Amino acid sequence: MKQKQTARVISQQEIAPGIYDMWIATDLADYAKPGQFICVYPKDKSTLLPRPISICEVDVEQKAMRIVYRVAGAGTAEFSTYHGGDSVDIMGTLGNGFPVEEGVGKKVMLMGGGIGVPPILELAKRMKIANAEAKATVTGEPKSDDCIRVVVGYRDNHLFLKEDLDKYGDVYVACEDGSAGVKGNVMDAIAQEGLEADVIFACGPMPMLRAIKKYAAEKGIKAYISLEERMACGVGACLGCVVKTKEIDHHSHVHNARICTDGPVYDAEDVEI
Repeated sequence: MKQKQTARVISQQEIAPGIYDMWIATDLADYAKPGQFICVYPKDKSTLLPRPISICEVDVEQKAMRIVYRVAGAGTAEFSTYHGGDSVDIMGTLGNGFPVEEGVGKKVMLMGGGIGVPPILELAKRMKIANAEAKATVTGEPKSDDCIRVVVGYRDNHLFLKEDLDKYGDVYVACEDGSAGVKGNVMDAIAQEGLEADVIFACGPMPMLRAIKKYAAEKGIKAYISLEERMACGVGACLGCVVKTKEIDHHSHVHNARICTDGPVYDAEDVEI
């Protein structure tokens, strides 16, 4: 479901330097899937374009959605000043999410880097639920939530969302400065901890996703990656966010796809990054 609406801010707090955690009251929570995003519109009309922000967590019962974002410009700087009770214009839910069903009953590794960590939280939650449901409906005991490995990378020891992720799997941390967990990146953590997987779901900066795509191909592992690119319209009209693909896009008739509508999640084998 995609619609534009005026929602209400429930709460907001800064959870790391320049990283903000906002809960929004919206019935779009009923339709949100892990890996999807919303567009948030600044009130300052001089900033013409909405800002795409990934969905971090959903509370369907409370009809609430959580976004965690980094202040990177005028638009997100404005968002960081909002308080509980303020109105916020949003459009959602947008994009295609992670195929949770592909990880059920398998050894799953969820990977997030930097501001790519937030969408991993709702994915981890849904994966745990899906595994529990599978365990309850089949004879015998399939691999369940104890097979969820979460590997997250940070710049420093501001480990935002780690405590939330701890509820849904075994969390492994990598820090660029070595202040927590493994020194280095998520690939260093995989190597040092000897982690293995049947399926990988990942979101993060492009160098990280390239490394994961290469690693998955070498190991024969299925990988689904969420591409982080700057988007303009968020609805596929402007062709401002494209990625090269193996198949011809039906819209542009060339070997590319619009991340905001065809993605942001792709089978790693289907995109050239």
